[in-house]
Amino acid sequence: MQSVELKVEMVGIHEKRLRKCLSKLKGIEKVEVDGKRQKVVVTGYAHKNKILKAVRRGGLKADFWSPQNDLLHAYATATATYTTFTFHTFNFF
Repeated sequence: MQSVELKVEMVGIHEKRLRKCLSKLKGIEKVEVDGKRQKVVVTGYAHKNKILKAVRRGGLKADFWSPQNDLLHAYATATATYTTFTFHTFNFF
């Protein structure tokens, strides 16, 4: 049994579509969805390329998860906490 990690661009309603696409595949044991990180972990006996193809066939943008995605998510959450900007007007003339 293997686990396949995917990065899937999804909005709230896409989780239902994702689960429906994956339920058609044989050998899928468990599907874990993390909406904030846009990460999906599929555990089972299905081949990883078939899983990716099924998700894409369902109309969702997906790719295999890479370690860079963890770094990007950490950077995005760190900068999201510092989103209060102050603009100063300067008169030069």
